[in-house]
Amino acid sequence: FDVTIPHIFYACLGGFVVLFGMFSLFLREKLYIGEACWAFLFGVIIGPYGANIFNPRDWGGASDETTNTITLELTRVVLAIGVFAIGVELPKAYMARHWKSLAMLLIPVMTWGWFVSAGLIYALIPGLNFLSSLAVAACLTPTDPILAAAIIGGKYADKHVPAHIRHLLAAEEKLTAPTSGANDGAAFPFLYIALYLTVDRDTGDAIHDWFLILWLYEVILGVLIGSVIGIAFRYLMKFCERNNLIDRQSYVAQYISLAVLTIGVTTLLGSDDLLSAFACGTAFAWDGFFNRQTEESVFSSVIDLLFNIATFVYVGAWMPFNDFKNPALTLTPWRLVVIAILVLLFRRLPAMIALYRWIPDIKTFREAVFSGHFGPIGVGAVFISTLAAGKLPVPSNPPANQTELLAATIQPIVAFMVICSITIHGLSIPSFSLGRRVHTVSRTWSRHAPPEWTNQATRVDRPEDIVINRDSDMERGELPPDEKLDTESRRSTANRNPVPTETASDEGSSSDEKLAVQKDKESAKEDNVPDGAEKVLEWREGPHKVVERRAGPGEEVCLSVRVSFLLVLIGIHRLRLRLSGTRTPPAKQNR
Repeated sequence: FDVTIPHIFYACLGGFVVLFGMFSLFLREKLYIGEACWAFLFGVIIGPYGANIFNPRDWGGASDETTNTITLELTRVVLAIGVFAIGVELPKAYMARHWKSLAMLLIPVMTWGWFVSAGLIYALIPGLNFLSSLAVAACLTPTDPILAAAIIGGKYADKHVPAHIRHLLAAEEKLTAPTSGANDGAAFPFLYIALYLTVDRDTGDAIHDWFLILWLYEVILGVLIGSVIGIAFRYLMKFCERNNLIDRQSYVAQYISLAVLTIGVTTLLGSDDLLSAFACGTAFAWDGFFNRQTEESVFSSVIDLLFNIATFVYVGAWMPFNDFKNPALTLTPWRLVVIAILVLLFRRLPAMIALYRWIPDIKTFREAVFSGHFGPIGVGAVFISTLAAGKLPVPSNPPANQTELLAATIQPIVAFMVICSITIHGLSIPSFSLGRRVHTVSRTWSRHAPPEWTNQATRVDRPEDIVINRDSDMERGELPPDEKLDTESRRSTANRNPVPTETASDEGSSSDEKLAVQKDKESAKEDNVPDGAEKVLEWREGPHKVVERRAGPGEEVCLSVRVSFLLVLIGIHRLRLRLSGTRTPPAKQNR
């Protein structure tokens, strides 16, 4: 036997993925608990504080620098692929149509969450000053795209969350997650202004570096690089499609290849690679062409599942449980628990409730509560805290100054918040399903009678009966010269020798066939599976009836809100009777 820790880990991880896959329908669609919670729990069990089978902190001679490098690169790749996929799956030109809602979420809502989180950390962690608290709070401000996948995807979201809310949350996660979208345009400026003010001796130098290095070179240049790559490869893909140079398997491979290419190019230039990956995905699928080509593909979901499971297993084993109670860092469990509760309550929810009337994509108060609650903290927070620790000096034991104390405490505080967020946001899905539903949604599809030509088509009962013709000339209606001559000769022969008409003996069978075809057409109108050409969601919010239409994959969602004047009049009548002190007779109430 050759028993080693890596071999044991291979067996454990493979067994976990297999077992989770076997029961995934029950776990995800019945219990509404996604792979993140189970993978994180499994990582804790096999980690150094459990069975000690998998310990990432022992790699590279138990060096903190090596561990941080591995953690940083793993989370970087996973988040880059995740935000690229979300950017591709949004409706075409989504960012241009919904920039007002995204701007409200990025500027006032995130700024509120940053200052509130910093104030709570400063009040409850005695060793940190307010500037260091701002650096820690910048790691907690953005939402995590991987944990939020349980909200914007899956059976629960299809039934309870409207498409415009799912798209808004997905776009915000790309724009705010520390590695996604303009998070670097939103979360990174929060982090780096605090880091520059902490590390640089002069305030003027800190502001100079913040504008020139962060905004101009990293943020703006990263967006430009990603946009250029996305646009260029979009036109290249269309050219290859027109000339039959690309197969279907290569379409879905772009989820990984383009994301990795983008982060590789921008990393070589020293710019913001993850922001560039988000811009590349958005530009690549801007016109919806890629969505239509990969509509029925499940490859991206499989890749996301495997990467997410591996990442959360790693995060569960990476958790620094021994630092949650460390007097040298002024950290105690009760302080961290109070911070977690208050941050999750006040980081997003009050701002969303106060500002939802000015966010066009959030229509009702309940949608504001829903969007304000689901701001999970996960892999993105681990990435940005590890990045911040790498920018700070290596702390001594105990820390000698405020900068070293920040470097030693930023990861334990963020790690504890990740544990609480995975628990609360991961388990809040079943709590919503057991309580009052966020939305009662009914679906209808446009159904059409089958066209006349389908009555003449050959019935296919077996997969072997399907023949796919990939001859480009035939598909364009062009034939070689010799085949054109044969076709013309057959047509002339057919004109000279017409096919005889049906005899009287066949009239009975012909009429029976016509009757059967007519019955099939009528049953098809009622029993056929919906064609999915148009999906309509309807629900009622108080006196409002909300109707949501989506034409197809990659298309924009059209939303309309209608006021039920009958309900409004009934409410006004009841209010008038209540103010006058009279009661409506039972007969009139029934009427």
